[in-house]
Amino acid sequence: MKLAISGKGGVGKTTIAAFLVRVLNEQGRQVLAIDADPDANLAAAVGIAGGESVTPISAMKALIEERTGAKAGSIGSFFKLNPKVDDLPEKLSVRMEGIRLMRLGGVSKGGGGCICPESTLLKALVTHVLLARNEVVVMDMEAGIEHLGRGTASAMDKLIIVVEPGRRSMDTARNTQRLAQEIGLTKISLVGNKIRNPEDRRFLEENLGEMEWLGFSPYDERIIDADLRGTSPYDTDTVAKEEVRKMVASLYRTPMEDL
Repeated sequence: MKLAISGKGGVGKTTIAAFLVRVLNEQGRQVLAIDADPDANLAAAVGIAGGESVTPISAMKALIEERTGAKAGSIGSFFKLNPKVDDLPEKLSVRMEGIRLMRLGGVSKGGGGCICPESTLLKALVTHVLLARNEVVVMDMEAGIEHLGRGTASAMDKLIIVVEPGRRSMDTARNTQRLAQEIGLTKISLVGNKIRNPEDRRFLEENLGEMEWLGFSPYDERIIDADLRGTSPYDTDTVAKEEVRKMVASLYRTPMEDL
């Protein structure tokens, strides 16, 4: 199972990703959690002690030069387009139980994008993780889908877009869906988050009715309190945990070819 989690900043995307990681782990599955959002901290949300100190791969200048043959940040120079990455998930991750977590970090972009050593290394790593490894992958993305391309889109079992009741969140969801479809990623579902009442759910369903819903997670101040305490929301007594369990059950009930 390969899952990518996207959504507008602030909708609770990383919280939903962390719940998915922990629920899959409690089921005895080996999970590779990938923090691909430079502004998020998936390690803290999952509950991995010291995970915030893990250096993002995009900031490892010596590694980037070793693997690509060019210095990080260099544009227009010659470098390897297929660097060796198969050993990196084991070398550059932290572990907790059956969970292995990596931080990709961000790449500074200029103009229309970045064709640079660090970007090439990250894309090669994501491609390897999605195409050549057999554990469950949960990737916490930016609001967009920058780390995915046509070669990896077909490997995704689901792109899960987290959306909260609000116009800007829904606009981001539609835009993400459009970008995903342009690269051939059509296996897309929505998760409604921070649902306060039946009216919130009805608002989302009526305005995004053309898209598929995986499930809904309630607004819960205990999740906010967990973040303030620096603990994982999974370790709180919240209904959201059971809702995510239902989402995972739904994913595994669906035949893979229909995902």
